[in-house]
Amino acid sequence: MPEVLEINGVHLELSDSHEFNSDWIGQREILKQILACWLVVGDNDLPLTPRLVGTPGIGKTALAMAAANERKQELFIYQCTADTRPEDLLVTPVLAESGKIAYHASPLVTAMIKGGVCILDEGNRMNEKSWASLAPLLDHRRYVESIVAGITVRAHKDFRCTVTMNQDDSTFEIPDYILSRLQPTLTLGFPDRDEEIEILKYHLPFAEDEMLSMTVEFLQQAHEMNLDFSPRDGINLLRYAMKRLAQNPDHPIAKDAQWKEALMACLGEEAGDLQALAERKKRTLGGESVPLGLGDFFFNPDDPINPDFDPDDDVDDEGF
Repeated sequence: MPEVLEINGVHLELSDSHEFNSDWIGQREILKQILACWLVVGDNDLPLTPRLVGTPGIGKTALAMAAANERKQELFIYQCTADTRPEDLLVTPVLAESGKIAYHASPLVTAMIKGGVCILDEGNRMNEKSWASLAPLLDHRRYVESIVAGITVRAHKDFRCTVTMNQDDSTFEIPDYILSRLQPTLTLGFPDRDEEIEILKYHLPFAEDEMLSMTVEFLQQAHEMNLDFSPRDGINLLRYAMKRLAQNPDHPIAKDAQWKEALMACLGEEAGDLQALAERKKRTLGGESVPLGLGDFFFNPDDPINPDFDPDDDVDDEGF
């Protein structure tokens, strides 16, 4: 049966905690940093709400989960989306079987009540209106107000929170008054070779060494070229490659060919040429490209009505 709590005459059905069993491999310093954010070092001190930033698939959520595990606290995860509403974040009214309105506490509010850890996953996909509802929680006030339920919920002293944010284009810009409450920014980088090998072995202990080596070599080259292929990408392509091998254990196809098939299927044909992909990304970001003028789009370069036309360019060496 769901756990129910009464606040000012309103019965709240609490969310279930997130069950997990995973270890954090490598990059111990950033794990120490998030744990430091959650420390309270004096009577007037408050925990911080850091934002964990990095490319998709790099392990931001796993890092926060590991931090919750280090503190031996219940974990709650709220997945933020572009259509998240304030009532989704806090308390949601639903029609019960009795025909009456029942109120469900979100994972965030449940963590506040029970003194757990909440991860607001991919927070920069959420709109400003929803963020505004969390402003009093993220500063010294430490509470939220549910308009639909007509109650104020105050955070337990052990409540901790962090926000993960992807570095990509499919996100909202978070307003400054919220960013000032989400500090510090902890940036998660790509793992080194030894760490990446351990990560893949941890998730895929059945992977063959040859396949494992090819995957790590690919990922490390991608990292050096600032391409956003992540450990998650490596896990997925290696898992698919191993499934294909298991499907055809006696097939004469070479393992490297099977691995390349998995690479193309999971990450696309462009992943087959990292150098070309890196050059294309560099040009897209304006690395060595020459900016085009308006005339480049609409006019012949020698046309007198081209805005960039220079009549002196038609004069030859003898002045004609």
